[in-house]
Amino acid sequence: MMLKYGGTKNNQNRSVWNDIGGGDNRVPVMKMVKKIKHNVYMRTHMATPSLPTNFEDTTWDNLQSAIRAIFLKQPFSFDLERLYQAVDNLCLHKLEGKLYQRIEKECEEHISVALQSLVGQDTDLSVFLSLVEKCWQDFCDQMLMIRSIALSLDRKYVIQNPNVRSLWEMGLQLFRKHLSLSPDVEQKTVTALLRMIEKERLAEAVNRTLLSHLLKMFTALGIYTESFEKHFLECTSEFYAAEGMKYMQQYDVPEYLKHVEGRLHEENERCILYIDPSTRKPLISTIEKQLLERHTIGILDKGFTPLMDGRRTEDLQRMYTLFSRVNALESLRQALSSYIRKTGQKIVMDEEKDKDMVQSLLDFKASLDIVWEESYCKNESFGNTIKDSFEHLINLRQNRPAELIAKFLDEKLRAGNKGTSEEELENTLEKVLVLFRFIQGKDVFEAFYKKDLAKRLLLGKSASIDAEKSMISKLKTECGSQFTNKLEGMFKDIELSKEINESFKQSSQARTKLPSGIELSVHVLTTGYWPTYPPMDVKLPHELNVYQDIFKEFYLSKYSGRRLMWQNSLGHCVLKADFTKAKKELAVSLFQAVVLMLFNDAMKLSFEDIKDSTGIEDKELRRTLQSLACGKVRILHKYPKGRDVQDGDEFDFNDTFTAPLYRIKVNAIQMKETVEENTSTTERVFQDRQYQIDAAIVRIMKTRKVLSHTLLITELFQQLKFPIKPADLKKRIESLIDREYLERDKSNPQIYNYLA
Repeated sequence: MMLKYGGTKNNQNRSVWNDIGGGDNRVPVMKMVKKIKHNVYMRTHMATPSLPTNFEDTTWDNLQSAIRAIFLKQPFSFDLERLYQAVDNLCLHKLEGKLYQRIEKECEEHISVALQSLVGQDTDLSVFLSLVEKCWQDFCDQMLMIRSIALSLDRKYVIQNPNVRSLWEMGLQLFRKHLSLSPDVEQKTVTALLRMIEKERLAEAVNRTLLSHLLKMFTALGIYTESFEKHFLECTSEFYAAEGMKYMQQYDVPEYLKHVEGRLHEENERCILYIDPSTRKPLISTIEKQLLERHTIGILDKGFTPLMDGRRTEDLQRMYTLFSRVNALESLRQALSSYIRKTGQKIVMDEEKDKDMVQSLLDFKASLDIVWEESYCKNESFGNTIKDSFEHLINLRQNRPAELIAKFLDEKLRAGNKGTSEEELENTLEKVLVLFRFIQGKDVFEAFYKKDLAKRLLLGKSASIDAEKSMISKLKTECGSQFTNKLEGMFKDIELSKEINESFKQSSQARTKLPSGIELSVHVLTTGYWPTYPPMDVKLPHELNVYQDIFKEFYLSKYSGRRLMWQNSLGHCVLKADFTKAKKELAVSLFQAVVLMLFNDAMKLSFEDIKDSTGIEDKELRRTLQSLACGKVRILHKYPKGRDVQDGDEFDFNDTFTAPLYRIKVNAIQMKETVEENTSTTERVFQDRQYQIDAAIVRIMKTRKVLSHTLLITELFQQLKFPIKPADLKKRIESLIDREYLERDKSNPQIYNYLA
């Protein structure tokens, strides 16, 4: 590579003189030739010519004049390229150190004057900031111009001397020095900046470009953190502390949360536009602390319940998102738990609304699931809170919710739910199953579900056999085959009964012995599978007695060694009745049929006559007569009129009865559950629990042989799947001691020994 060479062919060491400013100010410049051969650099050695005696001072006079003209914004006649060359020549002749000091001194004088001109400026803060910005912008432009002229200093002198600042850094240091010597200017600038930012926060228009330039000045000078950021964060904290207190009193929670969200967005945007990015984290943290962290409890106390009651998922999601910023999700979770328990308690404990309890719980759970998905981002901790809270509230009344859930399923699975598709029914079963999981006393549910299922199967009132089997399958998955063993056995009995009835109709007994005009269908039930029904005597008409005897003969001939016991309370009949205006079919219970058939032979009968003729228990007979004479369908007349059946009342057949339908259903008393029935079912559950407790105690003691009272109680709580009190367990232990299954240790009464 060949550089420009200023010598002649005959004189390789001749100097080339550049003239700056005219006269004898000639600067010798040594030119070099580089030759490249086989990647080896060769350099010609030339002697540095001597300088004129006045060269350095004359050159500096020219540079000084140019620098002063730059600072004073005056035109100068020097060519910039020649000025650059002059600096380069001084550096070449090792005069750069003195030149650097002269430039530094000249810059300091002008910077000092520029900043001093700002002192005592009694103007509007916005105007003052404009003056500061102009001073800074002028300084930047001037230093860039000077640096371009003296670029050789940065490239040679500064690089070779690590302790020497670049011209730009030297200028910044000088600006910073004299700014610190004018504290009023710095303080006034910071105050004006803070007031301008506050105005913008109060929705006033401000010059964001001016803010950006001045804050960049602080950053460039290296005083941003100490001089501005510290005061800025303090003012921000004070501003939002006051605003938070004010808005919490004036706004409702949704509006307040939107305001906080807006403020966070504004401050984030402020960091993008003019605040230094390093301030973003402490700035946002300050706002979160003053607007959210300080008011977490107030926000929850004031607005959480209304938001949950109103299912305002968007506002709840905003609350969740904002609370997550200040690590307040635990407080939100606790508020959710408290809300579920408080709201759910009103549903569960209100006995007057027991009829609607299950549907209300389903609706409540569905709404919570929506909130969990849409507002709480399916947070696992919140999901567990919903489950735990629901389990708590649904077991506030130990047995009643389990009973009502079973009855709710009975209502849904029973025929007559018009407009409900198979898919809708299946969805309902899934939702109810969620409530079932929360029940601690699942044996109570099982008892009532089995009793209702029995009625649906025996009376042919199931809406869908597929739905029935689907529900049992779900229960089997949840609780195991032991839980559903009896329920599945009931279905097997129904299917087997169909086969038995078909076989009976084709038997010789049925063809030759059955009375004409009567059709009989019998369900043969396995005692262990079905609920226990109290025996209820009744004097059946002769035709029905004959029919029962013939069926019994057929069945025992086919299944020897078995015993049949007729359950009269479960029977139902369809009677054909001749009324004056039309013939009708009456769907009635067996007891209702027995009473009505008495009026084939008598026009009027007293309560006592009916009781003697039917043999029906007094209370059941009164309910039966009440359904026939006092309900919506009045097949009988009662004298005197009244809602209750009293001794001495008389009845006759209502031959003028009319109805638009051919088949008329008379509400059967046995299909309506009574308090006694429910109490009886519950008592049977408690009795079964006692057997389970006794079996568990014996099983544990048989394995351990010797065990303390505390450890025995602990193991029982682990094994028993229903809620039980320690006092009840203690009673069962005492009972087993009395029956000599266990004994107390003689040395320590709190230890039990198993008696083999």
